[in-house]
Amino acid sequence: MTAPMQHVPDSALVERIMAGDEGALEALYDRYAGLLFAMLVRILRDTSAAEEVLQDLFLQLWRGAARFDASRGSLPAWLLVIGRNRALSRLRGKERREILADSEEFSIEAVPSSGNLEDEAARAQLMQRLRGAMEALPPEQREAVELAYFEGMTQTEIAERTKCPLGTVKSRVRAAMQTLKQLFDDESTRQSGRL
Repeated sequence: MTAPMQHVPDSALVERIMAGDEGALEALYDRYAGLLFAMLVRILRDTSAAEEVLQDLFLQLWRGAARFDASRGSLPAWLLVIGRNRALSRLRGKERREILADSEEFSIEAVPSSGNLEDEAARAQLMQRLRGAMEALPPEQREAVELAYFEGMTQTEIAERTKCPLGTVKSRVRAAMQTLKQLFDDESTRQSGRL
């Protein structure tokens, strides 16, 4: 990522994408591709499929950046949700319902590394923010988010696994997402105030 783009807020980069600035798309790709790719590989269990979905995801951002609404959540959260949905659709299309048969824990350090030291530093900073935000959640909410977003389970499947009512699972996921949005929004506000 070029130094001038490194400190540009996500919302400004999205506006630049809407104006046709390919450099802005490249900057967002550099920021979030590692995080998204790790999640996609985790769900799809296929690096080629994950690469295809990742490419489609950024193509969708290029074509439909105007659909992003910063008042409804952060850009990384928006990209994670779209990426997760695309990965799950791909799995369901292949009739592969056994999304993750094993019960190994999600490793937040599983982001593939590539690129220069600036990219790695930015990625490490993002992962630290995500780790801190996840740790700030109550354990029940953290578990629900990890099962939903990192293991690709539906809310019904989470209810079955955790032996909780479906309504409780839905409430936990909703509350966790609101908390994560607030934490990321607060962090973004603090960062933009320093620029």
